[in-house]
Amino acid sequence: MEKSSVHKGTLFIVPTPIGHLADITHRAISLLADVDLILCEDTRTSGKLLKHYGIDTPTRAHHMHNEHKDVDRLTSQLSDGMRIALISDAGTPAISDPGFLLVRSSIAAGIEVITLPGPTAFVPALVQSGLPCERFVFEGFLPHKKGRKSRIDSLSSESRTMVFYESPHRLIKTLKQLTDAFGPERQASVSRELTKVFEETKRGTLSELHTYFEKHTPKGEFVLVVAGKP
Repeated sequence: MEKSSVHKGTLFIVPTPIGHLADITHRAISLLADVDLILCEDTRTSGKLLKHYGIDTPTRAHHMHNEHKDVDRLTSQLSDGMRIALISDAGTPAISDPGFLLVRSSIAAGIEVITLPGPTAFVPALVQSGLPCERFVFEGFLPHKKGRKSRIDSLSSESRTMVFYESPHRLIKTLKQLTDAFGPERQASVSRELTKVFEETKRGTLSELHTYFEKHTPKGEFVLVVAGKP
């Protein structure tokens, strides 16, 4: 049982499935059932997962809109001996999701932070892209407005494979901007809805992928993998 190995005053970072509910470790399930509190990006979303595995641990919302004001209170509760698990809607917390602030505050307060291994969307997308993955750079979401073009331009000479997260309503714009900055022949891969029913990966040049998604309305969550500069 996980209970015998946990320590009071510990923050656990627990990855959760990015789609398929079976993609969670036995250790994660045991730990979520054992801690005092689970911090969720969205309690409704996480509630489905917890109900599926019969976990009735108390939950509290912890997301980008309240993490700044809640971090001191949570750090204090951890210092007082609470065992708290942090999960996001999907994948590993703090990877383009809330979590970094609480981890940093906990470390500064001398609280033990333990991160479990588990799902994250960019790893399977990178591996199945067919592009070199021994060295890569994870860019996450590009800025929506200010600094977007300068960020893309700064990557035009990057030799490592690049990985981006993107939403369906910005995917076509991003593919066009990357085509303009990197050239139409740069190889890339777009994966969507990983581990879910409609999982799909399209590979080709940036220009080909831009053309494809102009004709096929993007739906779902996307991971875009782009080859580095030769």
